[in-house]
Amino acid sequence: MSSTNIYENLPLKKLGESETSKNLISEIKQKKRKSTPDIQKVSSQNNISKKAKSSRSISEMLFNRNDDKSDENLSGREKSNGEDSCQKIQSTPTSTLDDGYESCNSTPLVSGRAKPTKQHSNQATNLVLTCTLRKKDLHVQLEEDEKGYESFVLSTSSSQAGEVDPDSPTVPDDARETWGSNADFLLSIIGFAVDLANVWRFPYLCYKNGGGAFLVPYTLMLVFGAVPLFYMELILGQFNRQGPISLWRICPLFKGVGFCAVLVAFYVSFYYNVIIAWALYFLGTSFSPDLPWLHCNNTWNTEKCWESMLPGTSNVTTRPPVFNDTTPTNRHTPASEFFHRAVLEMQWSDGLHEMGYPKWQLVLCLMIVYVMLYISLFKGVKSSGKVVWVTATMPYVVLTILLIRGLMLPGAAMGISYYLKPELSKLKETQVWVDAAVQIFYSVGAGFGVHLSYASYNTFHNNCFRDCIVTTAVNCFTSFFSGFVIFTYLGFMSYKQGVHISTVATEGPGLVFQVYPEAVATLPGSHFWSMLFFFMLIMLGLDSAMGGLECVITGLMDEYSNFFKTRKHSREIFTLGVIIVSFSVALINVTPGGIYTFNLFDTYSAGISLLCSALFEAIAVSWFYGLDRFSQDVEAMIGTRPGLYWRICWKFVSPTFIIMVVLFGLLNPQPLKYNDYFYPKWAEWVGWSLALSSIIMIPLVAVLQLIKAKGTFKERLAICITPIEEHEEIRRSKLVSRFRARHWLFV
Repeated sequence: MSSTNIYENLPLKKLGESETSKNLISEIKQKKRKSTPDIQKVSSQNNISKKAKSSRSISEMLFNRNDDKSDENLSGREKSNGEDSCQKIQSTPTSTLDDGYESCNSTPLVSGRAKPTKQHSNQATNLVLTCTLRKKDLHVQLEEDEKGYESFVLSTSSSQAGEVDPDSPTVPDDARETWGSNADFLLSIIGFAVDLANVWRFPYLCYKNGGGAFLVPYTLMLVFGAVPLFYMELILGQFNRQGPISLWRICPLFKGVGFCAVLVAFYVSFYYNVIIAWALYFLGTSFSPDLPWLHCNNTWNTEKCWESMLPGTSNVTTRPPVFNDTTPTNRHTPASEFFHRAVLEMQWSDGLHEMGYPKWQLVLCLMIVYVMLYISLFKGVKSSGKVVWVTATMPYVVLTILLIRGLMLPGAAMGISYYLKPELSKLKETQVWVDAAVQIFYSVGAGFGVHLSYASYNTFHNNCFRDCIVTTAVNCFTSFFSGFVIFTYLGFMSYKQGVHISTVATEGPGLVFQVYPEAVATLPGSHFWSMLFFFMLIMLGLDSAMGGLECVITGLMDEYSNFFKTRKHSREIFTLGVIIVSFSVALINVTPGGIYTFNLFDTYSAGISLLCSALFEAIAVSWFYGLDRFSQDVEAMIGTRPGLYWRICWKFVSPTFIIMVVLFGLLNPQPLKYNDYFYPKWAEWVGWSLALSSIIMIPLVAVLQLIKAKGTFKERLAICITPIEEHEEIRRSKLVSRFRARHWLFV
């Protein structure tokens, strides 16, 4: 609908010419209400001498037929009353920051009010309305200023991609807070993407899967799989300015994807924060006079303890390991026994049937972690955006210091050579490609809904493409760089123990809480290096933990915004509630049998469920919402449409890549175990129930949306796969663009 058609329907009349006009004025006065900040007020007696450059007078359209007559009358009045000046309008030009969507970073359009300089003899008042020619919802009302002058007021409200249906319980908030600066946002998504897995998983996978050859499948999976999905999430969050649940007004049928992502992020917090608590415990014990994981003379040690790293206990010459019960390679190191018997106290539990009571020292550490998370989150991105300046940058300082020290150790060069030595024959193995896909996918963090939540606090015209490329590059660099750090110390351990590096190379908690502490224990100034390393782990973990809980908080508060807006300090109280619930569940992981539940959560919380979340997100956006519409959204924000590479990846490559990973995981299930403990069948059923509890939200919410819609099944389906702002047009015209072949075939 053109602007002219909109304005032609306005009931505009001159004041004071008939009894009908007087009645109209009287009726409108009774319904007078307060105007909004962007209302255009204009009161004119004869003519207008000045307009804002970015605005256009509606009178030019409404009264253009009388232009000549008006000019003649104006000339006559000027001759008869030369001393009288025309009424002037003081106008503030439209700000260049106005993005057309009235986001909170935009400067509202403000026009001045007419100020009469002198009363004219002719009391007839002409109507002049000014507004910018954007798509707006128009409201006209009569207002009287402090000097008694009456004027029509044109109130405008933006029509946005996130415009809400009256039946929708969620209304986009134009007053949504934003990041203090783009650097706050960039460091936040970098901090979430760069986590503990970059340190404890990538280096081991690179070593195990062919060294430098592993970078080939890793790079291909990065370019064609993970990065397009990451970019898609940034676009969705920034354009719709809503959390991971509410943004699915673009395709209500897939609203369950948002609930799935929120549940996955919440489940991960149950065990991920426990890792930070362990690191805090190790940091505290690093202040003791002697590092407790250096010797075998402690109360928790057993007769199998072997002080392999002490001077004189190893043969400097390399000796191949012989795997039998009498060799040191099958014995326990002091660091291993300290972690399992002193920290976790696993000796008091034989499995899931015997959990025991929480260890108070770990409970205290866990409480400190959650207090830090609450302080970082309770004020929203204004507080978390400042915290990440420390948590996201400090690990790089520490890694650099540790690398410089590690390169000075004997055996460091041998460790790096094993890390990078290419074995091209490994590329023939399917498992290598699956490992590369899983690692880069989880490392980037697509599917959690965290990037959606963070991007929703961006300004509308933020260059999210640049943020995507920078974050991905930093994430990959961190993974590769940390491999040098880890393998310098693994090479040193291999040299000191006189065993092959495969004997000491490992991944996961075993690497950072057993192998690495043992490596730094014999260095001069070992207390300092130990404190530095565990401080780095805490920083790596905190910003990722913040991202997961921010997804939960933002997702639910945006979805039920009507409930939270009516309550004072709702953000602070709800954040406290989320923290308390997560802390209560996490307590089970600090019991003597907690390592078994920890491994259960780690295996099933964000496995298949996270992949399904990302898969249906890609399908919903590229197929149902439509690549044409999605490309228009990108162009509206950053000025350019996404290229063919992005569109093909979004529609075909990325979903295919996820489906292949899911199928491989389902067709090659691995028995659930931790060390020598094999989980009972009922425990595996519990794990699958945990995974399905989030996945089931996708079909469940889809069915509920279809039931809630009105009409025939075809009409219900049309409503559920169409953005909410198009629902009224569909009900009126019965035309559904998403039922046409062009919509589905567009690339």
